[in-house]
Amino acid sequence: MGGVKAVTGTAAAVLMLALVGTTPVLADTIEAALVRAYQNNPQLNAQRAAVRSTDENVPQALSGYRPKVAITASGGYQYSDVSSASGGFSSRLTGSQIPRAVGATVTQTLYNGQQTANRTRAAEGQVSAAREGLRVLEQTLLLSAATVYMDYLRDSAIVEVQKSNTRVLEQTLKQTRDRFNVGEVTRTDVAQSEAQLAAGKTQELTAESNLNTTRSNFRRIIGNEPSQLAPGSPVDRFLPNTLASAVNLSLVENPNVTASMYGIDVSFLQVKVAEGALFPTVTLQVGAQQSYEQQISIPKQFVASAIAQVSVPIFQGGAEYSLIRQSKETLAQQRLNLEQVRDQTRATVVQAWGQLLASKAQVSSAQAQVQASEIALNGVREEAKAGQRTTLDVLNAQQALVNARVALVTAQHDRVVASYSSLSAIGRLSPQVLKLKTNIYDPSVHYHQVRDSWVGVRTPDGH
Repeated sequence: MGGVKAVTGTAAAVLMLALVGTTPVLADTIEAALVRAYQNNPQLNAQRAAVRSTDENVPQALSGYRPKVAITASGGYQYSDVSSASGGFSSRLTGSQIPRAVGATVTQTLYNGQQTANRTRAAEGQVSAAREGLRVLEQTLLLSAATVYMDYLRDSAIVEVQKSNTRVLEQTLKQTRDRFNVGEVTRTDVAQSEAQLAAGKTQELTAESNLNTTRSNFRRIIGNEPSQLAPGSPVDRFLPNTLASAVNLSLVENPNVTASMYGIDVSFLQVKVAEGALFPTVTLQVGAQQSYEQQISIPKQFVASAIAQVSVPIFQGGAEYSLIRQSKETLAQQRLNLEQVRDQTRATVVQAWGQLLASKAQVSSAQAQVQASEIALNGVREEAKAGQRTTLDVLNAQQALVNARVALVTAQHDRVVASYSSLSAIGRLSPQVLKLKTNIYDPSVHYHQVRDSWVGVRTPDGH
């Protein structure tokens, strides 16, 4: 693999540079483009924000361990007219007062069937799954960025090929008309040259349209207009040596697989949370209240209490049992999804590996096709001068050379993209593996900033 990579990679670089045109300074590389996409792509940054939002599930679950404190205060106006009778005597008490009170209550859950513990572990599993989802999007974005980078190189080279073809066809038409004027060829030869030139201009316009579309996609994914792009090269050096190793590695490192594994953990813990509803709940409530003028005869009163409460669920309509059964079915579904994801990952790796091998062979074949087409065109032109070939033969040979050059550019594009696709299928298309010169986004930083936060409405970045 290494030998083929070196040859085809060098050939791709030479051809793409030759077709796009030499530039005194190469202002951009595929690695720099990947860095910009990794840092600035709005879709990726939105997913990072989604992961930070998921981090908050953990402190929300941990709040079940913490006490709940409430302060109450009341005040108002009250008029009383109280009559009473005792032992043949009656009395009447009237008056007005301003009742007011202030109190505090602290409630602490002591036991709830391990629901808080299981909710916390489930929330941590959701965080881990969200991070793997972020890895999926990172890989997708880096692959899209590498692909659109190579697309622009390919389409730029094809535009140059078509422009060169148009110039050659214009010169061929001029020569054909000169020969027609001296009687060497017929009007048919001139018409054939004109038709081929018109077709060449159409192909040039189509190539320019494709390049404009690619330029727009480049701006959307990478974030800037393409300018003076350096040739791209394959990333085979980061791939395993064999298909079997690639498949085994993908079943361990592919983020789709690991995300599904975390999904199973979360579903299992959801079952435990649902089962916890069948266990008793023990709470402790401590309160204190200072009140004034609640009654005419009691100007001041202070009350303090500490109450433990045990609640044992007996039957609540059957919803809790249904929720347990539902959670178990969801767990079974997640386990089956994992098998499906593993099968899909294995198939994707095999497909990408096959495309990589095919692209290497296609580059060699396309190079041979270009060389043979150049020799054939030169030969047909010489034979046409001697009267052994027609103008149509020359035009067909010219078109065959154009097609061969386009096929070579396309094959070299596919060669590089296939290497990135293989790396993505395995699960190793990351800034760390590619050794990109950028700060790596670490989702665990935000997680640790908010995990044990008890109060506060501002996010760690100050919003």
